[in-house]
Amino acid sequence: MNVWFAGGGTGGHLYPGLAIARALVAARPDVVPFFIGARRGIEREVLPAEGMPHSLLDLHPLYRPQVWRNWRTLRGALAGWRALSRLARERPPALVVGTGGYAAGLTVAWAWAHGVPVTQHVGDAVPGITARWTSRLARASYLGYPEAAGRLQHGGTRAHDTGNPIQPPPVSRPTPGAARARWGFPAEATVLLVFGGSQGARALNQAVADWIAAGLPEGLCVLWATGRGQHAPYAALERPTVRIVPYLSPIAEAYAAADLALVRGGMMGTSELCAWGIPMVIVPLPTAAQDHQTANARVLESAGAARHLPQAALTAARLDAEVRALLGDGALRGRMSAAAVARGRPHAARDIAAHLATLLPSAL
Repeated sequence: MNVWFAGGGTGGHLYPGLAIARALVAARPDVVPFFIGARRGIEREVLPAEGMPHSLLDLHPLYRPQVWRNWRTLRGALAGWRALSRLARERPPALVVGTGGYAAGLTVAWAWAHGVPVTQHVGDAVPGITARWTSRLARASYLGYPEAAGRLQHGGTRAHDTGNPIQPPPVSRPTPGAARARWGFPAEATVLLVFGGSQGARALNQAVADWIAAGLPEGLCVLWATGRGQHAPYAALERPTVRIVPYLSPIAEAYAAADLALVRGGMMGTSELCAWGIPMVIVPLPTAAQDHQTANARVLESAGAARHLPQAALTAARLDAEVRALLGDGALRGRMSAAAVARGRPHAARDIAAHLATLLPSAL
């Protein structure tokens, strides 16, 4: 039984689909996931590496500032529609799952026009244009942030507060002391985890570098992932209380050691930190589409799980003040951790897959 997953462009629109697809196969072994994405998105590298069957179409976003380029969008949509019809003859879908981004819109529209049931995953507190539009066509919307429900045009859809599909924390976690020892930190240290995604965040990196040079608070250790392309300029700052790596994989080893986190406001990272109960200082990427990272940060701050620190205000001195305030108030950190856990949905992929299974024909 074929289930199409449509979405991509960025990891935030692709990795949730992969997690849901794996969980759905575990729940329904008769399901064969098939991914549809864009040739110009991250999926062109990730899907072959994952071994997932897929088709990449010549799809383009809407070019708002340069509207004359939208002829490419129209041409790609017309060709993509025909390609989907051909694909349906080879792999007729029983269900289509949209995971956002411009790569999802056309496939969801094609499915709706051909009577194929449609669902969608919406990861951020502020849904993107595609998610808002396709919500009118979907039977169900699975929300990473429940606040997104009020921004969707529901039509016949039902919104489910499932959370974002992440790798859940292990049932048996290492003790904090053992996890810190893995990084060479004292068992009694307080550990700040810093990361800005696989490519890193230059503004975070520079502020942390300046902060280290000025002097960290006593008893604080920093586990810092700079991003693969930004490691070399900062590697010399490593010392016994500061571990600097290009990338964290598996990141669970870092989460197990961390007491606090300094991060961007992406949906997957913040969802993982909530599941682990780690209080956050969130510095959103100000150029993110529709400023959705700021919306995520504000929601988590309102919930009591995070502090929102705009990038325009990010300096070594401000960062030092924010962290010292948290270090000096153990009760506050405990409340933030509890608030993060309350927002966490560690089994989102399993829960979404269970609902998707109810929309599929019974297994033979």
